Amino acid sequence: MVSMSASLLAMFLLGWVVYAFGLSGLQEQHSQADLYRALAGELGQATAPVGPAADGTPLAILDIPAIGLHQAVVVEGTTGADLARGPGHLRYTVLPGQPGVSALMARRGMFGAPFASLPKLRVGDKITVTTGEGTFTYTVNAFGEGSKPVADSFPNRLVLATGDSTWIPTHAIYVGARLDGRPADGSGQRGTKTDLDKTMASDTDAWPALQLWALALALAVAATVALAAAWNRRAVYQSMAPVLAALLWCVYENATVLLPNLY
Repeated sequence: MVSMSASLLAMFLLGWVVYAFGLSGLQEQHSQADLYRALAGELGQATAPVGPAADGTPLAILDIPAIGLHQAVVVEGTTGADLARGPGHLRYTVLPGQPGVSALMARRGMFGAPFASLPKLRVGDKITVTTGEGTFTYTVNAFGEGSKPVADSFPNRLVLATGDSTWIPTHAIYVGARLDGRPADGSGQRGTKTDLDKTMASDTDAWPALQLWALALALAVAATVALAAAWNRRAVYQSMAPVLAALLWCVYENATVLLPNLY
């Protein structure tokens, strides 16, 4: 019994590693495709958000050619759940292109790792952001790390943040860029700051969902074992396999979201 339990636990953990560093990227790609279609339609109709929006709302399209990042959709919010969908906008900063400092965050190792190559940026590299107010270009000029963020007095800037490692990040690294040209005539309205927005924060809001999905998975496993003992095992396993796989996926997703948001 002990050896079987240890084997099942090892398989569960191995499955989570496969999900976190592999399959979660497919999930992020699917989210990005849906977000891009939605935002493209809003940009075409001039209805894209130009101020604070609900969590997960697509806000902008980000291009950083120097690191191979093209047409990444930026969503509102930087919680673990937000960054599972793509780069996120720090809600209490202005939107890119508006007067002031705008900050974007993205993961370094999981959920597609949009900022995996962020440390490769060099002074002079270009960053382009398209929002409901137009397309804006920034030029990289500064870097920061940990408790020493980018120090720059230039009024209109963009700051990008991610983890310091693609495996187990321990702190954030930052890339600063100055806006080329004039900012948009936006209001510069900002959202409300929360504890879940900061770098390396854990999305504790995922706990209730994780507990419910884990309970559902446990009940499904128990039902499978009971049915297999009473009916044809092969038929039961074939019937329940999709259900168990879907529930396991949900458990893995919410468990991963609990990790620091830049992982």
